[in-house]
Amino acid sequence: MSTDAQQPHGTEQAAQDWKHWHEKRTAAVAAPHGPLSLTGTHWLSDHPEGRIPGIPGQWREDGDAVVLDATDRDGLTVDGEPFTGRVRLTADRGPIDGSRVAHGERRLVVLSREGLWAVRDFDPASAARRAFRTIEATPYDPRWVLPGTFRPYDASRTVRVENADGVERGLGLAGEIVFGIDGTEHTLQVAVEADGSLWAVFADATSGRSSYRFRFLRPAAPDADGGVTVDLNRALLPPCAFADHFICPFPPPGNTLSVAVEAGERNRVDH
Repeated sequence: MSTDAQQPHGTEQAAQDWKHWHEKRTAAVAAPHGPLSLTGTHWLSDHPEGRIPGIPGQWREDGDAVVLDATDRDGLTVDGEPFTGRVRLTADRGPIDGSRVAHGERRLVVLSREGLWAVRDFDPASAARRAFRTIEATPYDPRWVLPGTFRPYDASRTVRVENADGVERGLGLAGEIVFGIDGTEHTLQVAVEADGSLWAVFADATSGRSSYRFRFLRPAAPDADGGVTVDLNRALLPPCAFADHFICPFPPPGNTLSVAVEAGERNRVDH
């Protein structure tokens, strides 16, 4: 791995920063509407009559929106107010607890993927949230902070990859990051987020063994020369590591590292 160029004080500060990051991550996962609270992703194409088992109201696809019909007995709120009647809903884009539709403490989130619509049920009383204890993670090691280079593609491309629910979907890729581990060059294909940061879905020699079957990596935006820090201490468990109802994409071809990345988040730990 790369030689640590930081002074001891810098390393100590980086380790403290990582510790705070890990604590914040664990708290976010365990939050009332965090990923552990997802109890179902219900595709409306599976419910043409509009009735989703266990979810109040009648939900129908209507072109570029979902139409929800509800009565007083359904006990739904929309935008924080008791709701009866009909409303057109587009996909929720913000935080889960800011979704437009709620049923008590539950949040009913409208989702769209490749022209199909779904309703997700986030319930703070979920069994997974009650069972959760912590995220197993390897303590910070400065050797896993690697200098890299971002190489954008001439044009964005989409590859079809299997998702955690067994369905193949498109994964948009905008370039690749190149970095070295123990003198060997490695490459990961990445997407570019709206804020310029990068996102990679990757596996390595620990995947499915001492760590979850794949992980995410979210490096900060590259600098003007394409330089990027590849900090594998911050490898993330994907949402589907916390609830079976997420549809996380698997790593695209070429994003399985031959090396064992003994760093970052490894597994969910329950009581």
